[in-house]
Amino acid sequence: MATTIDAPAKLTVSLRVTGVRPDGYHELEAEMVSLDLADTLVFAGDGDGPVALQVVPGSAAGGGDPSYRRWAADVPTGEDNLVTRALAAVGRSASVRLVKRIPPGAGLGGGSADAAAVLRWAGCADGSLAASLGADVPFCLMGGRALVTGAGETVVPLPWEERTYTLLLPPFGMDTAAVYRTWDDLCLRHLLAPSGTTSNDLEAAAVAADPRLIHWREALADATGARPRLAGSGSTWFVEGGLADVGLGGRRSLTVGRDEATLVEARTTRGFGCQPDGHPRDGTRSATASP
Repeated sequence: MATTIDAPAKLTVSLRVTGVRPDGYHELEAEMVSLDLADTLVFAGDGDGPVALQVVPGSAAGGGDPSYRRWAADVPTGEDNLVTRALAAVGRSASVRLVKRIPPGAGLGGGSADAAAVLRWAGCADGSLAASLGADVPFCLMGGRALVTGAGETVVPLPWEERTYTLLLPPFGMDTAAVYRTWDDLCLRHLLAPSGTTSNDLEAAAVAADPRLIHWREALADATGARPRLAGSGSTWFVEGGLADVGLGGRRSLTVGRDEATLVEARTTRGFGCQPDGHPRDGTRSATASP
């Protein structure tokens, strides 16, 4: 029998860069929420054999989208994959089928969500181990809504709020490390204050690192009449409200020139929480068939 674990995307609703550590890691203060846009991991077996990872495309609610095939193809399946690294960290082995719906490089924590799903499957609630896998993994392990500080290792739960967002997923991803390097460079040249005028301190650095972001921000702004916000280090832009609420009812994409970006309506989801023995309360289900 297979075990199926959902891996919700995280959305960084607001982000402030509050400092830089001597080791180069950036200190943050961010509000993060979990979304019902989620990858699905199906675990078969649990033994001493080799890890086998298969990545397949999921789909958006309401039908297929070729973007999902591209996102699945862009995910590495070797030792660098966070699923493989998380399995190694907890000393477990399994055959894993990863249904990919969260785009890589989108600022939605797809890889971190997948790693956190492995930890929940393994019954591991070790925040330090989660942080060793990636800055977003501790939040993704807990889920819900939280204030995240430090380099991502400090996660303070906040009261859950029901919210809906419209996400615009451009046809390219961002390199988070490159965005932070650009942020450092802009600050050194006094072109960027530590706390900017938007809800995300990384926005100016992200658009400087890849100016294509500006065109997609303008496309979403023109279509909705709202000021889009950048998700983390990008490339996702989002506005609050569902597709119909923001004037995009029935739309599945926006275009800039010949390029197309997928639109997704996503709702916040509650956190997983852990019992005293470290085992997850929910987010896990048994299945005899893959989704």
